[in-house]
Amino acid sequence: MTSYHDNIAPEIRARQQWMYTLAHADIADLMPFETQLKAGPYQLIRPPETGMALVRGRMGATGAPFNLGEMTVTRCVVKNDEACVGYSYIAGRDKTHAELAALADAHLQGARRHAWVCRMVELLDARRQSRRAEAAAACAGTRVDFFTLLRGEDDAA
Repeated sequence: MTSYHDNIAPEIRARQQWMYTLAHADIADLMPFETQLKAGPYQLIRPPETGMALVRGRMGATGAPFNLGEMTVTRCVVKNDEACVGYSYIAGRDKTHAELAALADAHLQGARRHAWVCRMVELLDARRQSRRAEAAAACAGTRVDFFTLLRGEDDAA
């Protein structure tokens, strides 16, 4: 059985992965790249703006969809000197993060994609995974395993 993800072109999958990494990056990890990202001329097609987005959920990930609530997002669209258009949607209100992520997306679509992936995206992804592992380790100490004991008479007699 094939899934939706099996039919995605490799270049689209790569872009989805770097956009995920940029959206989930810590702003402190992204700031060292600010000078490099803003080095060339670029145009703000849609300056960073904050708004709301509807979050939907499904019971058990397979049930009927329902409206879970709304969350704050910040979006930005830029166009760099290579005519690449970069997009970003960031959870929260950080306009700097949104602009830098959109600039990074534009650079990653350009001729120097491999250099940007090696220098920035892989580092940001490694740091995100490290933070996630630390959080999982911190939670592991509070994990409770439940088990059931059989009580009562033996009905097999």
